Amino acid sequence: MGNFKPVRDSYLPYGRQWIDEEDVEAVIRVLRGEHLTTGPYVSEFETAVANYVGAKYAVSFSNGTAALHGACFAAGIGDGDEVITTPMTFAASANCILYQRGKPVFADIDNKTYNIDPVEIEKKITSRTKAIIPVDFTGQPVALDEIISIAKKHNIVVIEDGAHALGATYKEKRIGCISDMTMFSFHPVKHITTGEGGIITTNNKDYYEKLLQFRSHGITRDKIKLNDIEQGPWYYEMQFLGYNYRMTDIQASLGISQLKKIDKFVNFRKKYASIYNEAFKDIDEIKIPYQNKDRSSSWHLYIIRLDLEKLRGSRKEIFETLQKQNIGVNVHYIPVHLHPYYTKCGYQRGICPNAEKLYEEIITLPLFPAMTEDDVNDVISAVNKVLIYNRK
Repeated sequence: MGNFKPVRDSYLPYGRQWIDEEDVEAVIRVLRGEHLTTGPYVSEFETAVANYVGAKYAVSFSNGTAALHGACFAAGIGDGDEVITTPMTFAASANCILYQRGKPVFADIDNKTYNIDPVEIEKKITSRTKAIIPVDFTGQPVALDEIISIAKKHNIVVIEDGAHALGATYKEKRIGCISDMTMFSFHPVKHITTGEGGIITTNNKDYYEKLLQFRSHGITRDKIKLNDIEQGPWYYEMQFLGYNYRMTDIQASLGISQLKKIDKFVNFRKKYASIYNEAFKDIDEIKIPYQNKDRSSSWHLYIIRLDLEKLRGSRKEIFETLQKQNIGVNVHYIPVHLHPYYTKCGYQRGICPNAEKLYEEIITLPLFPAMTEDDVNDVISAVNKVLIYNRK
């Protein structure tokens, strides 16, 4: 099939940012101004994100991984503390636990939504469990009522990884105002971008203050918090080991401009996902994403699941053929516990069979607001073409 003419001449990536002239001008204003690093635009961006999701506080970070690390610190995770998370995610969702010398515990996924299964979470709770990090996979919110209920019963913290879910809703509440802490990512393939960047939203003032100090070396100038109150106005104290995880005004100015367009961006994603759903719903060889009726995905990713028993080609062959059609397909994700680092730490294949089987059968199709309907139709044409060729 490699000799067939591709459905398109140019390569379509699976995700890409949408930057317009307003965004460019916003950044130029900062470059011509007083502050380049953390300044007034950072706090303005934080306020805008908190207002958008309906949370009391937001603390920005240099990237989403740093934000997750900050949340683990604020939650008090330390030596040997166990934190339950999903294997069906990017490595950062588990790595942030290791940064705090905690132990990631992987709970398997629900076979319908591909999100972490609350029943599996409950099985993994021990006396050492300190937190749960559920991930809103592809933008569909996790079963928050069930997860928060488990957390309250065991007095543990919920750090929601909402990297995929800015603009998503759960029972008519925006993601970002429900869990103890929620992380959003602003990498270029996400819903809005700051280049690199992340944020934690919370309604808890104690977490908020810890996060602020953690992202800036553990340093404070707050007179109420100082141990030595006799020093002069120059004085500050490093009170614990923090990190330099601050966002810059350059990034924040881009974020402020991008956030004004978030509803437009999410609506494009929803529109294109619905076109895919309609095109693929009656094809026996693939399963389209299942969506719970009580929540609304913000559609970071669109994933098809192949029924390989009905296809001649392997997932690898189908993936490579779609790439040759200039369709920038991807796979999300390699289950975290299967990475070499984690297997060296003692994690074994077989601990999360649903996630492991899913990984073998999925392909991520391009989905981003800057696509056109012609791009979407090219993807549909390529998928149909490849499936017809590989049908048994």
